[in-house]
Amino acid sequence: MTTSDDVSLYEGLITTRAIRRYVDQDIDVDDLNKMFFAATRGPSGHNTQPLRFLVLRRTPDAEAARELLGRGFQEAWQPARQEPDEADQSRPARMARTMNHFVDHIADAPVIVLALFRNTRGRTDIAAGSSLYPACQNLLLAARSMGYGGVITQWHFPVEQELADLLDFPDDVSIAATIPLGKPVGSHGAVRRLPLPDLVYEGRYGESAPWATDPPGTRYTGG
Repeated sequence: MTTSDDVSLYEGLITTRAIRRYVDQDIDVDDLNKMFFAATRGPSGHNTQPLRFLVLRRTPDAEAARELLGRGFQEAWQPARQEPDEADQSRPARMARTMNHFVDHIADAPVIVLALFRNTRGRTDIAAGSSLYPACQNLLLAARSMGYGGVITQWHFPVEQELADLLDFPDDVSIAATIPLGKPVGSHGAVRRLPLPDLVYEGRYGESAPWATDPPGTRYTGG
């Protein structure tokens, strides 16, 4: 059953966090249908829609792919993995524990979405992403509006070919992102980013835009 967060579109845009911990609760298929309808409304170059979504729910036929993803995520994270002491409540320590939990439990996420790119035009440059990631962000925003959350990841890459073989991908299909979804442990809220004047210029590169200011109370990355 849908649980709406009842937020405006703008509020959703500025408060959709990366959610990496999920309640042990499946997502209703009616909710999934609504999320993916919203996702497929995203724009793409020439409206070609080269993106396809492969959904892995917690079903027996998805178990092998989920286990494979679990191995891939752990392998990708291992070089950066740290094990901070539980007494350490600093922001880096809390993030390290969150990331460890995330990769150790990715295979148990209520839903795992593989966002697939059909490379029918031989596109490999950055412009290809403009036809892919708007749909992924739409998916996350729709999930946010319905009380769910997720995060766009790339940590399938150590096992991408194994997944392609297991799931019968055509030769022109590759994984653009892996997106787990579920009911958050915790909540969405204001995200931290760099100050707006550092990111928005006017007239020429590096020239400040005098109107570009952050709202009062904004918190920043690293702060």
